Amino acid sequence: MQPTPVPLDQVDLADLDAFESNQAWGMFDTLRREAPVHWNPEHDGGSGFWSVTRYDDIEMIDKDPETFTSMKFTNLEEPPEEFQELRRSILETDGPRHLSLRKLLMRDFNPAQLRRYEDFLRGLAALTVETALQQEEMDFVDAIAADYPIAVLARLLDTPEEMTPQLISWGNEIVGFSDPEFARVLVNSEEAEKYRHLPFSSPVSQEIFEYGRKLAAERKGGDGEDLVSKLVNRIPEDGIPLSPEHFDNYFLLLVVAGNETTRQAISHSMKALIDNPDQMQWLLDNPDKYPQAIEELLRWASPVYHFRRTATKDVELHGKTIKEGDKVVMWFASGNRDETKFDDPYRLDLSRFPNDHMTFGKGPHTCMGSNLARFEMRIIFETLLPRLVSITQTGDIRRVRSNFVNGIKGFPVRIESKKA
Repeated sequence: MQPTPVPLDQVDLADLDAFESNQAWGMFDTLRREAPVHWNPEHDGGSGFWSVTRYDDIEMIDKDPETFTSMKFTNLEEPPEEFQELRRSILETDGPRHLSLRKLLMRDFNPAQLRRYEDFLRGLAALTVETALQQEEMDFVDAIAADYPIAVLARLLDTPEEMTPQLISWGNEIVGFSDPEFARVLVNSEEAEKYRHLPFSSPVSQEIFEYGRKLAAERKGGDGEDLVSKLVNRIPEDGIPLSPEHFDNYFLLLVVAGNETTRQAISHSMKALIDNPDQMQWLLDNPDKYPQAIEELLRWASPVYHFRRTATKDVELHGKTIKEGDKVVMWFASGNRDETKFDDPYRLDLSRFPNDHMTFGKGPHTCMGSNLARFEMRIIFETLLPRLVSITQTGDIRRVRSNFVNGIKGFPVRIESKKA
């Protein structure tokens, strides 16, 4: 459904109310059309940022780390200079060092390696779906969307089953850093000042670090196949070992990114299929088209609204001067609705091809777990959809109060299912 237009003078992509009420899409449309490079002040002490909303401009910025660096951090928060090295993860690293850190685990996420997990993933999906379908009314997020990817992550990290609720809780709090329901300490609050040395200025980061260090100590020197063992026992190809801080931040990224984005993509995809029953039926009638359909669901879901870069020099773009040091926000969600790239972008079309969406980014920082996310989504929907007689939404969706993660935290549904 086409969003309600928002006049340019009312566009404010720092307004979290607009995101919580799902009103950002109309603002993206206005900016793409009228102001593709647009200055947006912030209301919480931030210095403001340039919004870039057209697909081609986002792609250009994402592929030019020399001009638009990640080294000054990649969400809107501005960590104090003295804490930046302490907080630096692979996300906030560019150039050869970034590639070396990426290669530590990159091959573990390629399709051939992931196929080793297919039997496990299908068994887990069957268990998740069967357990959920024991009841007719449920919260889809809790019953399926959160449960499945976190169990996959637990397998990859080789963490005990009893840790799964804690991993979910940690992920919620980290990505929900601006949502009072999730975050003990809101990211730009006065209380957060004492946590500026930690990722997302969140005390929960320290808890994740401590758990990661415990696992690392147990697995150092071993020959385990889990991701923690590989992180702690492999040396990056540039020969520079991971510092303790780099291990902490890498582990935190695995815990958060390995769960949250897939969870949100599954939730948004189910909502899209409920709202477009003809598309759900098309997929059931064409089960060989799942890979193609998943690309459209990923475009539609856009589980991460943005990442930001920082200009390393003055740049002219669409008649605006972006100054050295300015924050530049790439609104991937807007790029995924760009009319010049996608015909009728507000129509869910599972047969859409080609579908060169930017859900996972477009440059050297393209999401390392993208193949895993695709694999998980395909298997959970291949397992769930044939079991459905009907699925209906029974109440309002509750969204995460965030302009970073496009998150759903409550999604009540009623399901009538076939027997297995």
